Amino acid sequence: MGIFKFRKHSLDLGLRTYVMGILNITPDSFSDGGRYFDADRALERALEIEALGADLIDIGAQSTAPSSSPLDTGEELARLSTSLKAISKQLKIPISVDTYHPQVARFALENGAHIINDISASVSPEMAEIVAHYGAGWVIMHNRGGADAIGNVYEGGVINHVRSFFEESMQKALAYGLSPEQLCFDPGIGFGKSMADNLSLIKHMADIKLPTCALLTGLSRKRVLGSVTGESVPKKRDAAGLAAHTVAIAQGTDIIRAHNVADAIQGARMADALCR
Repeated sequence: MGIFKFRKHSLDLGLRTYVMGILNITPDSFSDGGRYFDADRALERALEIEALGADLIDIGAQSTAPSSSPLDTGEELARLSTSLKAISKQLKIPISVDTYHPQVARFALENGAHIINDISASVSPEMAEIVAHYGAGWVIMHNRGGADAIGNVYEGGVINHVRSFFEESMQKALAYGLSPEQLCFDPGIGFGKSMADNLSLIKHMADIKLPTCALLTGLSRKRVLGSVTGESVPKKRDAAGLAAHTVAIAQGTDIIRAHNVADAIQGARMADALCR
């Protein structure tokens, strides 16, 4: 048993699976790019995600899809500023903001966010200082090369490599003044990994999970699901995602990140009844 703490909120770990609903305020995300780029539609979707029963919402202003172009800080801030303030004023569930720019993270935390979801795989002192100052949560992802890099070879195997990355990252974060309860780790399914690596991580979450920190698994509509099932349309991969998330839950993941919130909640409740 542990706890994931972020500002005035906390999640008790091990009791049940928590569902993080995805809200992409981008024109180019691989699954729903452009659908919620407008601020009014973003707010409407955020309220819908909450009404569906999500425990958290993750807002992303920058696409991390294969072949996407990174945004500079100014452009990411411009996208986020049009939606975050309105959403944070109306939502009751905690807000995670998906960014690796410290300036964007500071803005997000000043305007209602509770968690920084950082895909950079860099435990930087600047980001650590911001997270610590606001008492926020920090999701740290394993990521070697981004979504386009799939040819990495992990000496000692991907499981040992990711576990070691988590352990080293935690020690760095603690040295910067954070507590283990503020940290959540993400194995980065689909980021710098082959299909075999991704499948191995899903099947062996228990071997990478740190006992004092939360573990997040983000599988929703990803390429690995399409590779296994032959489904080329991301929106049609939800059934495959439910199956993969169920295995991850059985292996001890604490939070699942999903586009289809209603189905993810239903699947998580069944998995919890069977596995916890």
